[in-house]
Amino acid sequence: MLTLISPAKTLDFETPAVTDTYTQADFLDHSAELIDQLKEQSPEDISALMKLSAKLSELNVQRFHDWRLPFKPDNAKAAILAFKGDVYTGLNAENFSDDDFTYGQSHLAILSGLYGLLRPLDLIQAYRLEMGTKFANSRGANLYAFWGSIITDEINKRLAATDSLILVNLASNEYFKAVKPKQLNAELITPVFKDQKNGQYKIISFYAKKARGLMAAYIIQNKIQTVEALCQFDVAGYQFVAAESDAKTLTFKRSEEAAANAK
Repeated sequence: MLTLISPAKTLDFETPAVTDTYTQADFLDHSAELIDQLKEQSPEDISALMKLSAKLSELNVQRFHDWRLPFKPDNAKAAILAFKGDVYTGLNAENFSDDDFTYGQSHLAILSGLYGLLRPLDLIQAYRLEMGTKFANSRGANLYAFWGSIITDEINKRLAATDSLILVNLASNEYFKAVKPKQLNAELITPVFKDQKNGQYKIISFYAKKARGLMAAYIIQNKIQTVEALCQFDVAGYQFVAAESDAKTLTFKRSEEAAANAK
């Protein structure tokens, strides 16, 4: 089983890493190509492209200009520890054991607009480049065109390397659009998380993102390999609802009472 998650806008390069183990990302040559083109953009260009404030635009222009290879622990950080935000709050990788990190390396992948596809311990430098950014580049009109089939081909390689027949999509729609489902050599499963609010069950972004991280951690820490085992996910009050699930979509619900008890 291979699990996909999205990256995060919020980054933490200040807190020391909880593991000394690290790896190099597979597509740094592609990343460098993108960086060279991003360096040509002014703060005003970046502000318009990413809809950022002047301050954030200047920060990210500086990040692009500071981006340098090779990546080392003193100028970069493992992706799973550098990304912050709701998914990564649920994932809570700071409490992973060495065995969790080892298993996660081959069973968890992080989609990225700049890095393509990351393993948890791949080093990254600070950046902001969401997959949906309409950045016209040397390969096309946007980042989906830039990455083409590269990400999907790599997913298939990782599935084959671990004899995995299941791909669990815990990424956002924006990021999963970089994957070509018809070219995947695996059964695609997409979990959906719904929370009760005012008596109605709905997808609430904040809770759903955290739940994706919780499930990713659950898969890693329990070495989940089958859909049946995945349906046993019962963390933070979520319960599998068979009546609202099918072969491609697994629905998990949480009542307001269960959510309150989980805090």
